[in-house]
Amino acid sequence: MMTKVAPAVVVLGQNSVAVARKIISVLPGATLYGLAGRTSEVDVSFSSFGETVRELFAQGTPLIGICAAGILIRTLAPMISDKRQEPPVVAVAEDGSAVVPLLGGLSGVNDLARRIAEVFEVKAAITTTGDIRFRTALLSPPAGYYLANPDDAKTFISDLLAGAQVKLEGIAPWLTNSQLPIDPNGNLTIKISDRLLQPTPNCLIYHPATIAIAISEISGTEDEVLASIQQVLTEAKLAPASIAGVFAPLAIAANPVIHAVASALEVPARFFTSNHLDSLLSQGYSPSQAVAIAATGKDAEVIKTEKGIAIAISPEPINPNNIGQSRGRLAVIGTGPGSQEWMSPEVKEILKSATDLVGYTTYLNLVGSLGEGKQRHDSDNREEIPRAEMALDLAAQGRYVAVVSSGDPGIYAMATAIFEVLDCQNKPEWDSVEIHVAPGISAMQAAAAAIGAPLGHDFCTISLSDILKPWSIIEQRIAAAAEADFAIAFYNPVSKERTWQLTEARNILLRYRTPDTPVVLGRNLGRTGQAVKVITLEELAPTVADMRTMILIGSSKTKKIQRPDGNVSVYTPRRYS
Repeated sequence: MMTKVAPAVVVLGQNSVAVARKIISVLPGATLYGLAGRTSEVDVSFSSFGETVRELFAQGTPLIGICAAGILIRTLAPMISDKRQEPPVVAVAEDGSAVVPLLGGLSGVNDLARRIAEVFEVKAAITTTGDIRFRTALLSPPAGYYLANPDDAKTFISDLLAGAQVKLEGIAPWLTNSQLPIDPNGNLTIKISDRLLQPTPNCLIYHPATIAIAISEISGTEDEVLASIQQVLTEAKLAPASIAGVFAPLAIAANPVIHAVASALEVPARFFTSNHLDSLLSQGYSPSQAVAIAATGKDAEVIKTEKGIAIAISPEPINPNNIGQSRGRLAVIGTGPGSQEWMSPEVKEILKSATDLVGYTTYLNLVGSLGEGKQRHDSDNREEIPRAEMALDLAAQGRYVAVVSSGDPGIYAMATAIFEVLDCQNKPEWDSVEIHVAPGISAMQAAAAAIGAPLGHDFCTISLSDILKPWSIIEQRIAAAAEADFAIAFYNPVSKERTWQLTEARNILLRYRTPDTPVVLGRNLGRTGQAVKVITLEELAPTVADMRTMILIGSSKTKKIQRPDGNVSVYTPRRYS
């Protein structure tokens, strides 16, 4: 039984980062923790190994330490008390030559260790007697099976090791293909059933994931829908642990009740497009029956239909991840100006979980190692609308799409393009997509921080690009901002085709500001070749900037001060005298 919580991979030196990345490649959502000062390009930096490992262990996070087993044992020894509650803990040699499961036998540590060992083409050092002798793990069954009475398993396995034989009732290939002493007359019993059964000490009960909950319409609250499902399960004497998933038409995927019900049942929610269901509906099945059969197949038993809900039982376990599609997710993220150190933890988590990355090639390259293993969809910088359409189409197919912007995605960037397309184009399939905007450090914030605090009082931002709005509007806004004495952040100041606009902007500003007004030029912020300098408004010209330059124009109160170390700082006072 693999844990549902994404693991933490902990490394102490840079030599272990490459090994850690290999492990993470087969553990979606895993987080790489690295010791500060000794590692780089990790997801989370820590200063205290002991505190970090103990905190993760206490939270129930599976731990994979690329270090000596003894370090993990000594660190966690004071916390080891209840093996039924402890998460998996695995030690991996720095070169991947050894994979040793240490703790979490009831939480799938041996399965986790085997999965890691496969990456390095080695054999996991499993020492569990039952696993070795019987070539199966009764305490941690594979995906698709749930052990109903783990408290009886220890004595049960001890009896098997002492020579007892077991009879198997039901179908489970992972057991029939093992080396268990199976005998029709055995005094121990293993039952595989999706029915509610009373467990006994000499009988292990495994519930296979054979039940599909089909919902074709929502006719009540989360509690009401759950009560209806529970009533049907009780009447049919079905085990809730055998529920494989909640299934519904894609058209209602945005309804929060469906996801709340799936969460309460601790199963995934999966969805079918109309193409999946039309043929079944044309055969006379009700909408809920059509969803149930699409999830389980025509050989399934549909036992109940009411209030838009049907429950179907498959003759064998079903893997919901291979049925229908998940609800699509689209996250519009800001990487910050460029350095990974300036990415928010939220953005890093999205990048780890996303299946697809969409964006301008330069910005996708800024993601670095966080983009490994993702499907990239590169495009030119000016293709915002086609890029937004493609991202929504991908998400509507059930994928997790991250649209990558530099800086903050909501400031002259892709968040606006996504909502423009959503608002102007009527595509019903997009209605199912969950959309989230994750903010980033904006270019103006980065430029201001690099020189001091030029935006320390009222300010505004103006894009000098006249591609999407006429220059007449830009002129009005520059004049209004200058007359109101705002500090101004200029985005998109100069391109190969646009050079005169910056000169015109300077001329407008000189009507209201003195020629010696401080102007900050920030280029390649957070990237290789970063340069920040201060000039005067009079010196501002197209030759001093390009599209990678952020320009901050001071207000009448903005000051430049010379620091003793030779550096210059610029700030705008908080108080007006």
